Amino acid sequence: MGQPVAYFEITSAAPEKIRDFYTALFGWTAHADPSMEGYAMVDTGAGPDAIGGGIGPSQAPGDTGVKIYVRVDDLDKELARAGELGADTLAPPMDLPEGYGRIAVVADPDGNPVGLWA
Repeated sequence: MGQPVAYFEITSAAPEKIRDFYTALFGWTAHADPSMEGYAMVDTGAGPDAIGGGIGPSQAPGDTGVKIYVRVDDLDKELARAGELGADTLAPPMDLPEGYGRIAVVADPDGNPVGLWA
């Protein structure tokens, strides 16, 4: 059985504009996350089993776009495995606020960002 996609994230240099775009286009709702400035948690309205998401500011030049986060059991192990398979680490492991786990971001061999979340 494969690892599930657990979260999507849309980052932008103009997060409010992008949040307005996606909520208007798809009827999503977005609520400010008080633990992360400029970030909003997204409810797609697809029910309790839907993949959650967020829209927020980019953290570095060129860090805009859509990425998925895949749930993994062991972040360090999967990060090392990704490297063995040709990925580059874009963001090293970091703790999420309020005990939501740890994440890291890699670039696949084509340069696409993919988040790992444990």
